[in-house]
Amino acid sequence: MAAIALHERYLIEQHTGEGKTLSAVMPAYLNALTGEGVHVLTFNDYLANRDAEWMGPIYHFLGLTVSSVQAGMSLFEKREAYAKDITYVTAKEAGFDYLRDTIALNEADTVHRPFHYVVVDEADSLLLDEARVPLVISGDSSASKSDGVLFAEVARQLQPGEHYDFDEFQRNVYLNDAGAAKAELLLGCGNLYDSHNSHLLTSLNCALHVESLLKKDVDYIVRDGEIELIEEHTGRVAENRYLPDGLQAALVAKEGLQWKAGGRILGTITIQHFISLYSGICGMTATAHASAMEFEDIYALQVVQIPPNQPNIRIDHKHRIYTHKEAKYKALVQEISSVHRVGRPILIGTSSVEESDMLAEVLNAKNDAKEAEIIAKAGEIGAVTVSTNMAGRGVDIRLGGGNPAQAEVVAKLGGLYVIGTHVNESMRIDNQLRGRSGRQGDPGASVFYISLEDELMLRFGIHRLFRAPRQDEVLDDPALRSKIEHIQRVIIGQNFDIQRELNGYSDMAEGQRRILYEERLGILKGERSMSPSEQRVRLFYIDEFWADHLAYVSYIRESIHLESITSRNPIDEFHTQITQAFEQIPAKIDHESANMLRKLGGSNDPAKWEEFGLKSPISTRTYMINDQYSQDKRSSWTGTTVFAFWGREILRLVLWPVHRLSKY
Repeated sequence: MAAIALHERYLIEQHTGEGKTLSAVMPAYLNALTGEGVHVLTFNDYLANRDAEWMGPIYHFLGLTVSSVQAGMSLFEKREAYAKDITYVTAKEAGFDYLRDTIALNEADTVHRPFHYVVVDEADSLLLDEARVPLVISGDSSASKSDGVLFAEVARQLQPGEHYDFDEFQRNVYLNDAGAAKAELLLGCGNLYDSHNSHLLTSLNCALHVESLLKKDVDYIVRDGEIELIEEHTGRVAENRYLPDGLQAALVAKEGLQWKAGGRILGTITIQHFISLYSGICGMTATAHASAMEFEDIYALQVVQIPPNQPNIRIDHKHRIYTHKEAKYKALVQEISSVHRVGRPILIGTSSVEESDMLAEVLNAKNDAKEAEIIAKAGEIGAVTVSTNMAGRGVDIRLGGGNPAQAEVVAKLGGLYVIGTHVNESMRIDNQLRGRSGRQGDPGASVFYISLEDELMLRFGIHRLFRAPRQDEVLDDPALRSKIEHIQRVIIGQNFDIQRELNGYSDMAEGQRRILYEERLGILKGERSMSPSEQRVRLFYIDEFWADHLAYVSYIRESIHLESITSRNPIDEFHTQITQAFEQIPAKIDHESANMLRKLGGSNDPAKWEEFGLKSPISTRTYMINDQYSQDKRSSWTGTTVFAFWGREILRLVLWPVHRLSKY
């Protein structure tokens, strides 16, 4: 049933331990018979390698080839791996490889084939939690952010309430009249809202954002003189992740660190847009139903729930709520001690590495293989395992660690006991933790410990709505539990609206990228008759002007929310400005190409190309950017925004392809 649903392009919800890895084999095999290749996108490199090895014998028996792609492979190794019938790879690595292909000056330097069919494992994480995260490839840069210290100092002198205010969800910060007046005095710039001061206002807003909203050791840590961001869904350090350029520079200045320019951005694509390149998309996860509306709206994927092989007999206890954190942790430690005393295994899910450190030995966030090994043993007799959210995804926890005799003992003790130290914004994340227990009809239980001082409770004012006297006893209030569940539903709706609004910004730029890349790919593959020099020149200037366009788009995106001050819709203004800029690119490419070809004088000598700088960047790096929430929550379905749907086709007809020059 699961395999059929995947083949027919559904997203399946299949419980932990019910065979998702095996379910993917049959549709992958069937869709690989066309010879166009199938990708299975996994949560991390460890799972890509593991699943390729596990399922490899089946594919080989059926006459197909299989491989996995790992970070650090050579160009040749990756090209070979992607040429296999079935390729296991992380979405991040496949996306970075695609970005490298988009700046290749020789077809032999590309690794991907056209995208055909993809099976997305842990689909809720990749398709929703990571959907709006942009993947970036950048080249060399000599840029600096020397003025960041000035704005950091100004932001420190502004006080909350007096000079700036927060929105109702504490996600955004707004300068008020008193704050603007003080900033103008400190900067000596006159009216801060004059158009010629827009760069100052943008820099100040970035500094104010990181000063007031980003908390050290909660949102980021400082290690070895570097900022390392903490992933909001896992509470763990997100490797190779940065804030957008202005915010990253402001955060570096706030911490008094040395700014290191991220390099000139050469290409970028979000996880969502990358996955949409595949003509066939399906996915699987243990927690999909709660987000069915999002999957259908964003990817046109319908969710199918696969019934379990055995009924789920896990007991999900009511939330245990306390007035303050000290009482929560005291009760939590008592519960752990009591349950551990009888030998029942316990898995504790925390919100952050910092919280894990408080409770026990923490899983190493940078070692997926070691992490998986520890998680897999969490069902052994007497085991107490502490993990941050989502650690070890894709790894089954077997009662007794897979030992039948131990499994029988653990089952009699009640099975794996899962304890959450907080509720997450998303009920889906809570359910992921619960789902660690009760595998394949095994007994098990789950419970969440909450305090009114937890971050989520404070942000939504629960501590003010329920003014219970400070006490160590649990609060047995059905209305309070109902309110917490209501908040989680509100957040789902809020994040859905944010996703739609952010798409309003990114979809237009992505449409422009696809138009330009289609033209570039035709030139790279030699589909148009032109000399080797003209091919090299055109590829070079397409890349140059696209990089310039990305820098302009980034600048407009960081400051566009200021349009709301003049009552103009920011998304409409954003679309207007980047459309006008994009319309100028063909003429610029034609003009600069003609000039360069005249300089080359008809020579096709690669040494001449090097002499005139017609080459790839000396070095590139890839990383991910945390996209930030838009400041304007008004409806984006107006005027120019509708153009986003038709803009791609209109621009294609009017502007593209870039005409090949007949005279130089």
